[in-house]
This record gives sequence, C-alpha cells and structure tokens, in this order.
Amino acid sequence: MDAQTQVELEAAAFRALREHLQERTDVQNIDLMNLAGFCRNCLSRWYMEAANARGIEMDKEEARESFYGMPYGEWTARHQAPADEKTREDFGRAYATNVGKRD
Repeated sequence: MDAQTQVELEAAAFRALREHLQERTDVQNIDLMNLAGFCRNCLSRWYMEAANARGIEMDKEEARESFYGMPYGEWTARHQAPADEKTREDFGRAYATNVGKRD
C-alpha cells in the first residue's frame, strides 16, 4: 500500500469513529476514558495538536466543535450526565495513567 492510500484510509477511519461517537451520545466521555483511556476530548485535542503541528492555528474550542459537531457547551448540556462517585474515582486513575503522562 502506498503512503497516500494509507493516509486516506486512516482519515476515513477517523471520520467513521467521529461520526459513530456523534451518534452514540449515550456513551459518556468519562466511561470512554475509564474503559479505553481516551475520550472525545482526547480525540479533539489530538486533532488540534495535529493541526497546530502543521502550522494551522486551532484552539481547543474549535477542535472540540469540529469533533462534537456542535459547540462543546451545547453538547454537554444536551448529552452529559452526572457521574457517580465511583466513576469519578475511576476517572482520576484513568486520567493519571493515560492523559497525565502526555501533558
């Protein structure tokens, strides 16, 4: 497989993941983080970092809106549910393990 085809396939897979997560609003970010070590916010941050690395100015809110398909505040108001204490504790451990070491 040539490099351009690989990039196109990876981009298509990313778009499919983004669309899937936009449709699955029942899946909470905190649950994604606890189970998989990343969430929608991580994906939007990686998108922003890739843009910035290529000289494209993009801030966190722009990246989140691109990933969520709407402003982040609107998405959280519509779809984010409060987490219970155990879930928040699990998140603290997952964040320290997965994100904290990259920041």
